[in-house]
Amino acid sequence: MKRSILRVGFALFLSSATVIFAQTAKEDMKKAGQDVKEAGKATGNAAKHTGKATAKTAKTAGKKVKHGTNKAAGKIEEKTRDKQ
Repeated sequence: MKRSILRVGFALFLSSATVIFAQTAKEDMKKAGQDVKEAGKATGNAAKHTGKATAKTAKTAGKKVKHGTNKAAGKIEEKTRDKQ
């Protein structure tokens, strides 16, 4: 009789351990899903800021190129005017 009680107790222990493990796994999966969602948001924000920075850099570079081109054109115009 003592052995049967031990077996029943052991069986109950194993079944409860399985339920506890399943709940823990469920919570871990939920947390992992939240972490992935937050990472996705962070990636989206980083991409947005990178896009804005790239556009600003391109705009600034375009202005500098335009200024340099106009400056060079002015010098060429002066040199050709002097030779005429």
